[in-house]
Amino acid sequence: MSPRDLSVLLGVILIIIMLVIPLPGWLLSFFILINITLALIVILVSMNMDEALQFAVFPTLLLLLTLFRLGLNVSTTRSILSEAEAGGVVETFGTFVIGGNPLVGFVVFIILVIIQFLVITKGAERVSEVAARFTLDAMPGKQMSIDADLNAGMINEHQAKERRGKIENEADFYGAMDGASKFVKGDAIAGIIIVIINIIFGLIIGMAQMGMSFNEAIDTYMRLTVGDGLVSQIPALLISTATGIVVTRVASEGNLSSDVTSQLLRYPKLLYIAAASIFLLGLTPIPIFLTSLIAGVLAFGGYRLSRQSEKQDIEEPEETDEAEGDQMRSPENVVDLISMDPIEFEFGYALIPIADTSQGGDLLDRIVMIRRQLAIELGLVIPVVRIRDNIQLSPNEYRLKIKGNQVAGGELLLDHYLAMTPGDEDDGVEGMDTVEPAFGLPAKWITEDVKDEAELSGYTVVDPPSVVSTHITEVIKRHAHALLGRQETQQLIDHLKASYPILVQEVTPDPLSVGDVQKVLAKLLRENISIKNLPVIFETLADFAKMTNDTELLGEYVRQSLSAQITSQFKGGHDQMKVITVSGQVEKLVADHIKQTEHGSYLALDPERQQAVLRSVAEQVERVTLQEETAVVLCSPAVRMYMKQLLDRALPQVVVLSYNELDPSAEVQSVGVVNVS
Repeated sequence: MSPRDLSVLLGVILIIIMLVIPLPGWLLSFFILINITLALIVILVSMNMDEALQFAVFPTLLLLLTLFRLGLNVSTTRSILSEAEAGGVVETFGTFVIGGNPLVGFVVFIILVIIQFLVITKGAERVSEVAARFTLDAMPGKQMSIDADLNAGMINEHQAKERRGKIENEADFYGAMDGASKFVKGDAIAGIIIVIINIIFGLIIGMAQMGMSFNEAIDTYMRLTVGDGLVSQIPALLISTATGIVVTRVASEGNLSSDVTSQLLRYPKLLYIAAASIFLLGLTPIPIFLTSLIAGVLAFGGYRLSRQSEKQDIEEPEETDEAEGDQMRSPENVVDLISMDPIEFEFGYALIPIADTSQGGDLLDRIVMIRRQLAIELGLVIPVVRIRDNIQLSPNEYRLKIKGNQVAGGELLLDHYLAMTPGDEDDGVEGMDTVEPAFGLPAKWITEDVKDEAELSGYTVVDPPSVVSTHITEVIKRHAHALLGRQETQQLIDHLKASYPILVQEVTPDPLSVGDVQKVLAKLLRENISIKNLPVIFETLADFAKMTNDTELLGEYVRQSLSAQITSQFKGGHDQMKVITVSGQVEKLVADHIKQTEHGSYLALDPERQQAVLRSVAEQVERVTLQEETAVVLCSPAVRMYMKQLLDRALPQVVVLSYNELDPSAEVQSVGVVNVS
């Protein structure tokens, strides 16, 4: 334990001792001076901090200082009532303030207590309460603002995390200050009660037990009581003022001193008006010497500030021009131009309202939800989506880029709705024919006045923001494998290592590099398999990586380990999984044409037989699709990878599974067979 920590612990123990054990007068004087010193340090720190969180320990410190001051009050009260003395500091304060008149000294003390209790303490308590309430109410809005800036690319993940932490700390701080301000109020009340007790019981003890006369008792106990009250109330007043300063601080670029001087003296011309007003007061019976002196100081200050302001106005444009020139000449300025955003969403000027929050646009909030949804579904942290308008696009056009390449696009009509139906369309619904961009379904752009009619006719009607957000979601899903690089893979490994260090150590960096792991995970994402269950994936890699370093083959082993997940994903809510099985003839045909090379294996099937297999699969898929079922092709583990490679060229949407990828408890129904003549 460091000396600083030990000193704080000893201080708390000492406070408890003060409440129980009588202390000699010289030690009381020492602690009283320590109390005044701590109060001075606290108010100076509160005046020089730039923001409230720089003094985050203040609520706890306020409790300890209040307890310390009350402990001193108990000790001095015990000493005053039992021995009619409380140390040199208390007696000096009492004698100096009373000045031979106990009543005057008591009145001065009462005024100090009223100032602290009714003005500073009560105000600080109210400000703390309001600040805590408004800080908590503003948290959701601040969180959404951070998410919006993150999705707009204005800040990165690290900066967003820092801002969220700061918001949480602010809420905790102001909530604590709301409760801590009650200590200050209670301390002021206790001070008044202690003074009354000292005076009343001091007179009784002095006259009844010590044989003092009334005047002597009044003089002795009034002097000690007022002195005790002052040495406790002056630090209390400083602490109360510090509390008010801390809770009334708002966003600024400097401390209290710089803010007061810069903002109060921001308008030099007003000092001339104040100087003239003070000078005119000298025409009254007020001494003209005093008013002229003050007016002269104000006028001189206004003149100096005016000159400084004019000088800054001249220098600032020159500095700005130089800074801009230096920025354009700096090599970093050129380097920034070659950086590329992983995901970019561009749109024409007519679509600005969907992204502009001031016009009611909620696209930024929707993208936040999309990233969260895909993180849950795929187990991949999607990069920030850069959103920008592009005047080179048509007004209603938008496009989505992945790593600089356009992968999707479309058009939106903001004053229309998109109506879709999986069945036969009702020609009675008027609209502009189009295609739903995410799934390629036939649709119509309809106006709001026919929206109800379209819904009654069986159409699914969605608004433009929902259309584009659905499109973005599906496109990112299809290209998730392209977003997973080595850097992102390392982040996933580090996250897993925090919980499974031994498992990660057994897989990487030996026998598999980060690049090998990335290839396996990308293979899963390419076929829409979630990588969220990283522990199971790494368990499989640990078992088979020592046998082979072929990432394609390792990917097949991983898929088999995820059989329960894969079955649940493609089975949906149905009792049975309907599949299209591959005949033994086709499996033998594929197996006989697998070529092994030092760089891996591939399918070398002649074009005529490839087309025959593709035609057979296409016929079966079309028949299954008409029954509104998901097209799943089922084959043996030995040829699954090669069947998927073959189908990807013409039927990329078809799911290909092997028997080992099905959960043993799953019920499977064959609704077709892939065969060639």
